[in-house]
Amino acid sequence: MLNAMKITKLTTYIVPPRWMFLKIETDEGIVGWGEPVVEGRALTVEAAVHELADYLIGKDPMLIEDHWQVMYRGGFYRGGAIHMSALAGIDQALWDIKGKAYGQPIHQLLGGQVRDRIKVYSWIGGDRPADVANNAREVVARGFKAIKLNGCEEMQIVDTNDKVEKAVETIATIREAIGPHIGIGVDFHGRVHKPMAKVLAKELEPYKLMFIEEPVLSENRETLKEIANHCSTPIALGERLYSRWDFKGVLADGYVDILQPDLSHAGGITECRKIAAMAEAYDVALAPHCPLGPIALAACLQVDAVSYNAFIQEQSLGIHYNQGNDILDYISNKEVFHYADGFVSIPQGPGLGVEVDEQYVIERAKEGHRWRNPVWRHADGSVAEW
Repeated sequence: MLNAMKITKLTTYIVPPRWMFLKIETDEGIVGWGEPVVEGRALTVEAAVHELADYLIGKDPMLIEDHWQVMYRGGFYRGGAIHMSALAGIDQALWDIKGKAYGQPIHQLLGGQVRDRIKVYSWIGGDRPADVANNAREVVARGFKAIKLNGCEEMQIVDTNDKVEKAVETIATIREAIGPHIGIGVDFHGRVHKPMAKVLAKELEPYKLMFIEEPVLSENRETLKEIANHCSTPIALGERLYSRWDFKGVLADGYVDILQPDLSHAGGITECRKIAAMAEAYDVALAPHCPLGPIALAACLQVDAVSYNAFIQEQSLGIHYNQGNDILDYISNKEVFHYADGFVSIPQGPGLGVEVDEQYVIERAKEGHRWRNPVWRHADGSVAEW
């Protein structure tokens, strides 16, 4: 009987290029997979997963909401990147088990899909924008209707006009290359501070961007009011926010148009479903952040399937971070992420809908990784935001 099922084991695998996978086993032989990781802090998240495992062993995996509440509220200190990412991967795996137990995709258990596919965008360029026009043309030729790129290199709190001109020139070149109707998302990656963010936002407005992302760091969100007053471009934010409580103030302020929770950082499917519903009540769009692996993407698509305000999904196929391995390498049903006409289909298999190639995971985990983001410095020697 389903009620008798018990969690028996949690196993973590740190795999290239910069991911971590989690397998949760049960006494009935049903296995769930999750992707708990913070880019550059995989070992720390792994330790947090195994701390939470002490509670989970012997528990019924079907009681997802109760387990989420205990893992969140059961520790005096809670929240933040490490804790919520560990919780997120566990949550994904528990939903995977539940879906497989009932033979249904997770979105069916969440009330059923409101769409059968969702638009996706493709990353172009790398950390430092260069030769992006040709890259953009290639991506559009493959059928994508939207692209995203890093909008600038390192930028000091007050920087020179040539940095602004260079950023504007990059976007102007891309817009000319791909025409007026392809969506362009420009990610400032939190590299820009208040004095320069409003300048950049205003200068880029003529290029009719799909959104500007993290024009300032989330902790400097009071600046968004001024940025919003300087341009009409939609503002996107959220990959470095980790719970409803983090997003609450952003929504109440009213200056963000698109929320970007990460299904592997913001408490998993359980929490991001609630964040999406909060955003819908504020007439704010959803575009989940996902530069990670196949399990994280599958989790995103489950939430996209049931969230009316979801309009586009990030995915990492071909992203510059994926050196050595890409998202399709670790799954055996590679057709599950069916890209066509700039959209990806919602998975219809049980649970997350991805079949993890466990033997390949084990093999690649022997190599593992210690990925770290670059540390940049300004011309004066001070450290720069990456």
